[in-house]
Amino acid sequence: MKASAFVYPWDVVGDPDAARRIADLGVQQVTLAAAYHSTRALTPRHPRHRVVTAGHAAVLYPVDEQRWRGRELRPYEAGDWAPGDAYGRAAAALAEAGLEVHTWVVLAHNSRLGAEHPDTCVVNAYGDRYPWAPCIAQPPTRAYLTDLAAEAATRPGARGTELESLGWYGLAHLHAHDKTGGVALGEAGQYLMSLCFCPSCRDGYAERGLDADKLNATVRAALEPVWRGQVPDGDWSTVERMLGAETATATRAYRDATARSLQETAVAAVRAAARTPNASNVPIAPNGQESFQVLLHADPSSHHCGANAGVEPAHILSVADGVVVPCTGGADLVRPFARAAAGAVVAANLTVVRGMGGSPDTLAADARAARDLGATELRLYHAGLASDEDLAAVAEAVREL
Repeated sequence: MKASAFVYPWDVVGDPDAARRIADLGVQQVTLAAAYHSTRALTPRHPRHRVVTAGHAAVLYPVDEQRWRGRELRPYEAGDWAPGDAYGRAAAALAEAGLEVHTWVVLAHNSRLGAEHPDTCVVNAYGDRYPWAPCIAQPPTRAYLTDLAAEAATRPGARGTELESLGWYGLAHLHAHDKTGGVALGEAGQYLMSLCFCPSCRDGYAERGLDADKLNATVRAALEPVWRGQVPDGDWSTVERMLGAETATATRAYRDATARSLQETAVAAVRAAARTPNASNVPIAPNGQESFQVLLHADPSSHHCGANAGVEPAHILSVADGVVVPCTGGADLVRPFARAAAGAVVAANLTVVRGMGGSPDTLAADARAARDLGATELRLYHAGLASDEDLAAVAEAVREL
């Protein structure tokens, strides 16, 4: 199975041994962040630093000013954690070490955008805004995300891209000092708390025959028992029970259609950028066909929100070349994608950092289990964050595979 390790530019830039160390894991590819959200990350082997604090979501390369000039919504450039063309410098070092480089692009997840442009945010049924979650129904936001995908995905030298958060984001979020776990929402409660009531979404509900004010009241009434400690006991069927089947289906139809159209538009924009004649990064296969690969981080339940966008497997595999599927703790989510389209890339994403819930010692067995369910490739999260002990276990597992 082809394996790729996730990497940040700051793992590589300034560390002359980093690229060779990653190549020595036995992976054929790296998935290198080109546009990423805010984070605080360890760099346990870097000669100059041990902790990198990325203060806001940013692109890790110089933006194309011609593309973004005069636009209210535009990418933020990184601060001192990734100055200049940090992505480009890291990509060059990794390629020199013999690794195929693909871009890693985080899209609808940007707290600074929400803080500076609050009207772009998802608004829940109580009127609370989620600054980390841009509403993907809003035309200016969709245009921003589409252009960001096209620019960040097709960096010079890239052979493909992996698009994360290309769909709805909701309540669930790895927020600093998070205090939202006091009431168990369950999956159904998460869905209700992730429904958006911004003006664009209110119009969208109306187009599906829903009165937004009545829907808002229905959602709040459905959540009242949850706030009193009654945990919703299921997934989509529980949403139907809480909202009524007809209403629940209408909300999902609206949100599915909104996400699908954005995914189709963004992937098309990436492919168009990869075909641009003056884009020196475009690899062409010997048969003259495009070989620039476009994958989405995805979940096979279309009503799910987050970094792994909820999708309908057959649809997304008709749009993109494949998916990256979260498999830490079990690879069951692989199966719906493997059934949907023969020949598509179905990459099992396995955390290999013990301190983040990963299990590098069982990587070979976990990879085989994913392969048995239909996975065709592996993604290893994360070569820069892992300890030396973790990396040694990864290298042994990759050799075994």
